[in-house]
Amino acid sequence: MVQKVSQFGIRTGTFNCSNDYRSCIKRGWQRSTLIMSVPQTSASKGKVMLKEYNGRHITIEHIFRWMTSHVAHRIKTLHRSEQLVEEWRSDPAHPVKMFLFARLSQPPAFFSSLSIKFTGRIDFIFVDISHWDNHSSLSEIGVTHSPAYILKMPEGIYRYGNSTGEFLSLAAMDTFLRSVQPEVNDLFVLSLVLINLLAWMDLFITQGATVKRFVVLIRTLGTYNSILLVSWLPVLALLQLSYLDSLYGYSLKLLRYADTTTLASLVRSDWTFYSSHPALFLSTYLAHGLLVDYFEKKRRCGVRSPEDSTTNLEWLASLWDWYASYLFHPIASLQQLPSDQSDWEDDPNLLFERLAFPDLWLRPLVNVDYIKALPTWRFRSVGQHSREQLHEESSQSDSENSPRTRHSTPPHERRGHKRSECSKDKSIQLCVYSDMDHGGGSSSSSSSSSSSSSSSRHHDEAEDTCLTPEAASNQQCCDWSVWPCGVLQCSECVVCLENFVSEELLMGLPCGHAFHQQCIVVWLAAGRHCCPVCRWPSYKKKQQQRSAENISAENTVRD
Repeated sequence: MVQKVSQFGIRTGTFNCSNDYRSCIKRGWQRSTLIMSVPQTSASKGKVMLKEYNGRHITIEHIFRWMTSHVAHRIKTLHRSEQLVEEWRSDPAHPVKMFLFARLSQPPAFFSSLSIKFTGRIDFIFVDISHWDNHSSLSEIGVTHSPAYILKMPEGIYRYGNSTGEFLSLAAMDTFLRSVQPEVNDLFVLSLVLINLLAWMDLFITQGATVKRFVVLIRTLGTYNSILLVSWLPVLALLQLSYLDSLYGYSLKLLRYADTTTLASLVRSDWTFYSSHPALFLSTYLAHGLLVDYFEKKRRCGVRSPEDSTTNLEWLASLWDWYASYLFHPIASLQQLPSDQSDWEDDPNLLFERLAFPDLWLRPLVNVDYIKALPTWRFRSVGQHSREQLHEESSQSDSENSPRTRHSTPPHERRGHKRSECSKDKSIQLCVYSDMDHGGGSSSSSSSSSSSSSSSRHHDEAEDTCLTPEAASNQQCCDWSVWPCGVLQCSECVVCLENFVSEELLMGLPCGHAFHQQCIVVWLAAGRHCCPVCRWPSYKKKQQQRSAENISAENTVRD
């Protein structure tokens, strides 16, 4: 019996009187009784009447016939043309009506079940034309054959069954009527289904470990559903306002115009087909997700991230590290990759970190994911000379700059000569002092002898260190075209104090200094999140103009 009535959308259940004995005694249920609950009126959320089955024959056919007859009494039945003319008139209280013209003693079971489902939304009327007195009234309406299902709306009439997918079944007609006269609950359920289908697609879009996919899926499901619920709250609040009833009526009118088109019938046909075959729907959705996964892998093939190749244990370890850092160092963990261009003194986040984690106790824990975004490149050399030629050139330059000549030449001329040697090739930046000319000319003559001698010694030492053979060889052989923009050109790693060799992997920091990748990664992973040279934070970007001003200011003070 349950399997038969479930095809017509009738819900079934068992009430155990042993759990609530007083209610059963109050209602007179002394023995096992079959009870049917049916809405008493045609109003939405009206009273419910209970009918007990007292028949002698306890068989499926007798019980089902008893149920169908009782439900059919709720539907208004017309036998004369005068009644049809009266019901055909427009009624503002019930604008949408569903008419069934047939030669039957009572309406079919699925039609009666639909009248219970759409109580208060659509009026269901059964017209018995077996003994009809005026057939001209039927021809005026457009009834040419029997049975005929006609939906009367304020916009006109619609003959159900002439479009694709409009079958005489409970599921097909239920989908059609829900699209024509929907409730807010129907729209909410539809949006909930679509949002969750989109969220589950994130399982295939996310690349990497399996555990990572499901963790991202859970996060996406929570985010999407939360946004959906929060978005529906103002909509429900607006629908409660009385002066928006006209807007609600116009929206329903536009929806009815759209749902009576051929395209809408095709969409309803597909929806009915896939909803009646859930296994086929799930397999189609899975095939679509696998295609999305395949194309996403092809798209990321050129720019493959290291996170895509991590295993489940590695990703869980990184997730645990993030959770631990968030738990024990909330201020430092909440700080994302800084995108501001502020300086040390202008950044309020650094002030909060300093107040929360002073250098006297603990250093702030910074997320090390920014290391993956630092620029890396290969050190390349072109036009490399032999070491013998370089040593000969260096010895010739040393012989030319002998102590005797050096003492005989005035200090300002000697500095200008060496400066010209350092700047012979503009592509070679051995020693760049942008403010060297500030101390020459009239300024040097006006200064004291002690300051001029100290400045000359300073420049001589700097230029002597710049003209070492190894540094000169590396600078002359380096291909600066492969260096990223904004990175200062150099030939030595400050961490390991070794010169760069061809085809070595280098890494640059936001401040512009370059190092061996392995050396600087070890330096940063140890908790020292700053440049070894200038102490600028390695996780914060730096303006090129401001850094250039700082370098010029330092050189001015140094001169």
